[in-house]
Amino acid sequence: MTENYYDLIAGLPLEIEGHQLEGLRFERASGDFERLSTVIRLTGAGKEGVGEDVTYGTEEQIAFRETGEALDLSGQFTIESFSALLDGLELFPAVPSSEAYRSYRRWALESAALDLALRQAGESLHGLLGIEPHPVTFVISMRLESSGEGDSPEFDSFLARLSAHPGSKFKLDPTNDWTDELIERLASSGAVDSLDLKGHYSGTVVDVETDPDLYRRLIEAFPDAWLEDPDVNEATRPILDPVSERITWDAPIHSVADIEAAPWKPRMVNIKPSRFGTLKELFSAYAFCAREGIAAYGGGQWELGPGRGQIQYLASLFHPDTPNDTAPSGYNTDPLDPNLPSSPLKPDPASLGFRWGE
Repeated sequence: MTENYYDLIAGLPLEIEGHQLEGLRFERASGDFERLSTVIRLTGAGKEGVGEDVTYGTEEQIAFRETGEALDLSGQFTIESFSALLDGLELFPAVPSSEAYRSYRRWALESAALDLALRQAGESLHGLLGIEPHPVTFVISMRLESSGEGDSPEFDSFLARLSAHPGSKFKLDPTNDWTDELIERLASSGAVDSLDLKGHYSGTVVDVETDPDLYRRLIEAFPDAWLEDPDVNEATRPILDPVSERITWDAPIHSVADIEAAPWKPRMVNIKPSRFGTLKELFSAYAFCAREGIAAYGGGQWELGPGRGQIQYLASLFHPDTPNDTAPSGYNTDPLDPNLPSSPLKPDPASLGFRWGE
């Protein structure tokens, strides 16, 4: 799989007559977390295509819902010429609080356009690309903080998920309060597949201050775990150099150029579609990784609607057997739904378009 599959979708005809926006909202029962996203519905020739804007900013989401339907997206296009149209449009009524949000909204529009174009053509994505969907291996992603004294609610949630789905693998976000006792208990579970060190976040609720001693303890305790997004500096580089083959990247990766710029040539990277923004950049990354022998895994952005299924669909085609951070959304909630499917997910692509699970 070394060809750029974008060439197969770039020329798809696309007719857009209008669009609508649908707001989605999730709030934890505790009230400590609220998530907004917006479904974009493009319509034309009696068909509808959907995508999901996963911008995290509440103000940006609300402003988009209030003004976004005024965007002029109508016309006759191809996938490539529609992308060119978006190059010239301002998709935010005010400067977003994070530049990454521009890619997130762009992905929502381009994925909706792909879904619509495929439906208008009477094609499915996997049928057009000639790739058979495969079962999707996924990890359960959790931020796990330590109380410092015995178990924490997060550790109890970890155990509940492992008990409900024996054999599950986890991607955990370590924090600086992880004790040696907690690390030992997690390591002894044999369930930790990757550790997200959050070394490339600043000014967010998930920031983790870089602690070389924590890096050292994690590397020793989890000798087979992937190490995602470490902060590479003078203090951590000597610790990371000997285990560079275990290091993967997520937050810094928005393009092929970003993969090439990694401090070490990675064995695997997180190709998160919303970070790439455009279909062309995304498919170029798939092709580059295939040529260079770099494995890929997918990642989500707390999707509340069709965006989750779309990243599962892509994982089923391009990297089904890696530790995809694309678990069904129900894994993010407590109490855990006992009817959630275990990994791997059975292939469930729609017969038409770019959708999963319908």
